[in-house]
Amino acid sequence: KECGHVPHCANCDVSLTLHKKQGLMICHYCGYTQPIPQTCPNCHSSLINDIGLGTEKIEEEVMKLFPTAIVARMDLDTTRSKNAYKRIIDDFSDHKIDILIGTQMVSKGLSFDDVSLVAVLNADNLLNAADFRAHERAFQLLEQVSGRAGRMHKQGEVILQTRNPDNPIIRFVERHDYISMYETQLNERLLFHYPPFYRVILLSVKHRDAHMANRASNMLARLLQQIFGKRSSDAIPPIIPRVQNVFIRQIILKIESTASASKAKQLIQSAITQLHNIPEFKNVPITIDVDPM
Repeated sequence: KECGHVPHCANCDVSLTLHKKQGLMICHYCGYTQPIPQTCPNCHSSLINDIGLGTEKIEEEVMKLFPTAIVARMDLDTTRSKNAYKRIIDDFSDHKIDILIGTQMVSKGLSFDDVSLVAVLNADNLLNAADFRAHERAFQLLEQVSGRAGRMHKQGEVILQTRNPDNPIIRFVERHDYISMYETQLNERLLFHYPPFYRVILLSVKHRDAHMANRASNMLARLLQQIFGKRSSDAIPPIIPRVQNVFIRQIILKIESTASASKAKQLIQSAITQLHNIPEFKNVPITIDVDPM
């Protein structure tokens, strides 16, 4: 609370996730762990506060609000053991659990007869993901989770927590208006050159030396721009630019879906070959992902 310090992974450019019951802070990318500190490693204050909306935190708050209810959590941690997922579902169906808290896995293909209330916390996280499919996926998930309430001809209630209730996707979900969502997303994808009108090709340049990753990716971007022009972006760092002590830089190519895929592949490979023919870049790894998910 004093300095606002957030513990980060030693190997990746991400913050650590608190797992209170295990007494650990864990990196969900490489598995690096630290014990929960008693004092801040930055300013040495003992005023440490855990914040955020993880399922463990929500479970803790719900148990305070509803002390007589039987509360269960469904996430990666609670479903690791064999048959744990099925046991939680069966217990909820058999009324052995009153309130079920979970990640997106709760919404996937499950049917409960007596669920009368479903709540989605911080739906804005779905809408603000750095992916051109974010709005489509948010609509799909919110529609799915809405379907968990009021089954078997019974009226149910769905609460979506958002700071932007006028967001078009929220409005489409409210009206169950698939057609308007579809038409809006299609127009946006045509305007900004995304599938199904364009193929998106993601080239990732990786190296344990940040300077080498920058130089190699900038050179590859220039080579691709000589071939593809404005269809190729500059080299940019991804949202998480370092994973397991490997630095990542990315180049995005958008190619018309009507263009020859084999010709595009040939031209991309020729640019990579040119890069690898430069002695200092000979062993720089490059991965290609077509229409990355």
